[in-house]
Amino acid sequence: MMIKKIATFLLGLAIATNLMAQQKNSAVAELGNTKLEFILDQNGVPQYAAWYKGKPIIKKSAMGFKLADQVNLNSNFELLGADKSDKDESWKPVWGEVSSIRNHYQELKVHLKEKGKNPKLLDVVFRVFEDGFAFRYEFPKQPELNYFIITAELTQFSLTGDHKSFWIPGDYDSNEYVYTTSALSQVDAWKIQKAATDIAVRTVPDQFAVQTPLMLKTADGLYINIHEAALINYPAMQLHVDRSSSSLSTNLVPDALGNKAYLHVPFNTPWRTIIVSDKASDILNSKMILNLNEPSVIKNTDWIKPMKFVGVWWEMQTGKSTWSYAESMNSVDMDGNLIASGKHGANTKNVKKYIDFASKNGIGGVLVEGWNTGWEDWFGNWKEEVFDFVTPYPDFDLKEITAYAESKGVKMIMHNETSGSATSYERQLDTAFRFMNKFNYPAVKTGYVGKIIPRGEHHDGQWMVNHFNRVNQKAADHKVMIDVHEAMRPTGLHRTYPNFIASEAGRGNEYNAFSDGNAPEHETILPFTRLMGGPMDYTPGIFKLKGYASYAPSRQVHTTLAKQLALYVTLYSPLQMAADYPENYEAHMDAFQFIKDVPTDWDDTKIIEAEPGDYVTIARKGKGTNNWFIGSITDENGRTAVIPLTFLEKGAKYIATIYKDADQADWKNNPEAYKIETLKVNAGTILKLKLANGGGLAISIKKS
Repeated sequence: MMIKKIATFLLGLAIATNLMAQQKNSAVAELGNTKLEFILDQNGVPQYAAWYKGKPIIKKSAMGFKLADQVNLNSNFELLGADKSDKDESWKPVWGEVSSIRNHYQELKVHLKEKGKNPKLLDVVFRVFEDGFAFRYEFPKQPELNYFIITAELTQFSLTGDHKSFWIPGDYDSNEYVYTTSALSQVDAWKIQKAATDIAVRTVPDQFAVQTPLMLKTADGLYINIHEAALINYPAMQLHVDRSSSSLSTNLVPDALGNKAYLHVPFNTPWRTIIVSDKASDILNSKMILNLNEPSVIKNTDWIKPMKFVGVWWEMQTGKSTWSYAESMNSVDMDGNLIASGKHGANTKNVKKYIDFASKNGIGGVLVEGWNTGWEDWFGNWKEEVFDFVTPYPDFDLKEITAYAESKGVKMIMHNETSGSATSYERQLDTAFRFMNKFNYPAVKTGYVGKIIPRGEHHDGQWMVNHFNRVNQKAADHKVMIDVHEAMRPTGLHRTYPNFIASEAGRGNEYNAFSDGNAPEHETILPFTRLMGGPMDYTPGIFKLKGYASYAPSRQVHTTLAKQLALYVTLYSPLQMAADYPENYEAHMDAFQFIKDVPTDWDDTKIIEAEPGDYVTIARKGKGTNNWFIGSITDENGRTAVIPLTFLEKGAKYIATIYKDADQADWKNNPEAYKIETLKVNAGTILKLKLANGGGLAISIKKS
């Protein structure tokens, strides 16, 4: 009996000792429905796990790095300590979807030290929000690490199952793909990349890699979004999918030598973000990514003004005119295929037509592409010096156009295509921005089509991340707003640089001009993927939906006209284009009224209903007004949108103008059929409105 008691006592002591050891090597942070635990296992491997409403969302997942010279920072650690703190504050964005943002989180910072000789230090900072969590690595100042090279980040995301996913391939140089919806076990990037013949620049070395933001849905109804925030001096994160275990691992974009990042302590990585909810609408409501970025470094932001614009652009995409000056030059598509011979679009007479249209209809700006010399030799030759950004073609009278626009109360928007020659552009940044200041350009659309120079670097690598941020900084110095194309997906940096007002970084409306186009579900996926990190210059507002491409008469946009209107609400951008020709708008001025009315800056946003890949309905309140605007879109399947107007002021009366699909509208067979009606509404009204296949509706609501 005594021996049995001793054995029982020793077993209990062992269990207690083991629990104490586990507690010593673990720490927990929790807020609302989200719980996170950090664990240091018996081999000193740092791990984390997370739960939402008691359901596991991330199982134990390893963390760490591989450095050059065969140095590993992923095991043999001891936990020196953990600090926990809480923060609850509010801040006001310069522009955005809401006028005030709450930043509420619990922070857990763990301090790790290697065991043995020459130990290195590594901190991991977790922030737990009510709608998910985020973490980043911090390399503090230390005697055993100074300058160093990261060859791999070893962060894992061990998921709980083979989730439904909305993904595009892990391309180092392009994110302009149609989204695939599949189980994670069916991810096959090479298959998708091979089929994407309209992507100009392709570097997809990993068959099972996907880009972030990655949208997931679990079998039991949880929505999970994985991305990153505050991407500075570090390559973009992609995710390798282990199809057998549904585990994801970080796959950083390399440089020309295969290295991932060149760093110096102290340094912190971008945040890895996991947003989670059992409601799809909560994913779109999240402000976690913005909250993880630093406040604005621009003290005086009065000059940053959201605006709408038209432009000499769609006519080049559709073959009506060319970027190049020489009319005898043949226009080519993004793959170099002959499409048409046309006339130079950026000529003084044509630009004035756009200025007149903008002025007449209260549109603030006009973009002109192809205005500067170099377009005859801009694509495919990979030369370092193509454009100088200050020399117009002979038929583009810069002074006359500037004076004419000013007389009409219209701002001109600059266009700087670099053809991927980032080094050349950096040498000319001061010259280019002084030129914009001289001629009163408030914004510039930049482009990076082609292989990046310096050769071997990628659009999404550390070198280009730093380049894009240098351009943002230089533009801020000159009080110019930036709309960047062919860049990596945004990560909320527009909080820090609010002059970084828009970007493309995804497959936009232009693909309906020179390719097979975007599937009807495409715009219902974008809010859950590409737009999670920042606004998108999607270039909506195409009214002529068939027969617009001279080189491909059968080509069409895969939406209805009413859906094109709805995109002004569902796809947010503070720099928003009305992309079609003026004459196509003039044929439907009753529908164009919505584009004239819809703001580009908002006081409030309500996600009414949403399901990735199926439908999205969003209501927004115009900045400084009592006016609300609603956009509702669907995929290839028609549906009835149910829209309670509970967000309206109680007791007030409103007039709703509804722009909707006509009864026989259909994206494929009858896309331009729409009708407009007005209704008296109030906060108790529930609208039930039909959306056609591939259709949508737009509503403006004003106090009566």
